[in-house]
Amino acid sequence: MIRTQELSKSFYSDEIETLALNKVNVAIEKGEFIAVMGPSGCGKTTLLNILGLLDSPTIGKYWFDGIETSGLNDLQKTRLRKGRIGFVFQSFNLIEELSVYQNIELPLLYLGISSRERKRNVAETMEKLRIAHRRKYYPNQLSGGQQQKVAIARAIITKPILILADEPTGNLDSLNGEEIMELITGLNIDGTTIVMVTHSVTYADRAHRVIQLFDGRIVSENLRKAI
Repeated sequence: MIRTQELSKSFYSDEIETLALNKVNVAIEKGEFIAVMGPSGCGKTTLLNILGLLDSPTIGKYWFDGIETSGLNDLQKTRLRKGRIGFVFQSFNLIEELSVYQNIELPLLYLGISSRERKRNVAETMEKLRIAHRRKYYPNQLSGGQQQKVAIARAIITKPILILADEPTGNLDSLNGEEIMELITGLNIDGTTIVMVTHSVTYADRAHRVIQLFDGRIVSENLRKAI
């Protein structure tokens, strides 16, 4: 599903080059659960952004679901990403002016799904994540764990083939963090490919494979469990 070849990413400021990724080669099969680890600033989020077609490499190639993406423009990347890649962020990234229901519904609106189908899909997703009773609440009325459940519901509402999770438990206590990890693990068991950035060795142990980054390079890949 995912393959990169000599993937590198540089950022420039005041004529200073910062190499965030340095010749990264990785292959991820459909249905895998991958944990990406490494110290702060090693390129984990940059890699996730490129895999999610939110950013482009400076050099190198990236194939997503068999499509080589380096020659695509922003509109083409948006079309490729839409409905196929779901994102879960540490900071939740919910829209404060929208209710729980409306936040979850939003990706379906972008896809032009009919009102009737949207209502059914949102209702089913909220029931699955046990947040239906919060449907009329707004993000500032929810706990961190509840906000992250809404973020996951929004990420999975289109039934994407890939979920990219950037420190999804980073702002949660251990109890809520464990519940979120159970949800993510369950999605993978159901067949969704997961790539998760984490600092937690405990949570990384749930993955099939752990990729360690350091200074923008992959320094190790450890198989934890068979798919």
